[in-house]
Amino acid sequence: MVKRALVLALVAACSLVVLQGCKSDTAKDAKFEPVALLEAGQEPRELLRYKLTDGTITTSTMEVTTSSMATTTSAGAEIARRPGLRVVVTSGPAVNLPNGNTRYDVQIVNAEAIMPAGVDPQVKNDLDRSAALLKKVRGWIEVDDRGIVQAADLSQATKDANLPARMLISIVNARTSFSRVMLPAEPVGIGAKWETTKDLMMFGFKIKQVDRYTLTDKIGDELRLDVDIVQTAPKQTLTLEEDGVEYALESLSMSAQGTVVLNLNALEGSAEAMGQSAEVMTVKTVEGTEKIEVNTAMQLKTTVRHEASKKKAAAVEEEAKKAATGQE
Repeated sequence: MVKRALVLALVAACSLVVLQGCKSDTAKDAKFEPVALLEAGQEPRELLRYKLTDGTITTSTMEVTTSSMATTTSAGAEIARRPGLRVVVTSGPAVNLPNGNTRYDVQIVNAEAIMPAGVDPQVKNDLDRSAALLKKVRGWIEVDDRGIVQAADLSQATKDANLPARMLISIVNARTSFSRVMLPAEPVGIGAKWETTKDLMMFGFKIKQVDRYTLTDKIGDELRLDVDIVQTAPKQTLTLEEDGVEYALESLSMSAQGTVVLNLNALEGSAEAMGQSAEVMTVKTVEGTEKIEVNTAMQLKTTVRHEASKKKAAAVEEEAKKAATGQE
């Protein structure tokens, strides 16, 4: 019974591998250029830079749903939809700093579990309670005009022992891959490709993630990007001595594909993506050894509402008046 419970817990953890934790990508942590340009694209080329103005606010709603097929040595195969997550985050108002960077507040204003039919009521209550704790999370972030984090901090609420840390890290990683795209240093044109690399942690295991972006269209300050994400991991073992359990990751692979619509005047972009992952793991306890294979499908959608600052709107109106009257 104990071993079965451990196996089911592990399967639940694996079902979120697509979006698990991320290492900080701040400039302070980076020892190298965080964006690698692979192809510059067609002529004409130009520098892509965020153009954020004081007072800009962005509200994003992210939904993630998953379904898995888990096969274990003792129980065979079982297909199940896993609980999803809906999160609403506000970013802003933006404040332009003397050093050219932009700082803005970030707050989770709503979070709720998306429950498939037939889920145990206790599981639903636990997930709803965990999601509700995320609404205490807030902080600030400072980015440069390429979207690279220079500094960030979260509120004391993140130190709450009851906070669902894995769920929070999932949100952060999804947002850094799909919502806040880091831009290349060099001028680019349509067809340009660039990538970023992250070192992740999932259930104590080290995973490498590569996010690759292709610029497919640009109209004014709005970009359309194709996104391809790949995760891989070497064989590794995690031992929990206090529980008498050893987890051995034999193989892991994940790929996700999607599109991002990015307004360079906004703090974040809208995105849609689908992904799939496969993991093989062995669990050893005093009762014996259990082998687990998990195949997971994931869907993600982020919608954004961008509110231009009053300051910018007033400036645009003033320029229009000058043009109409022939003033310089």
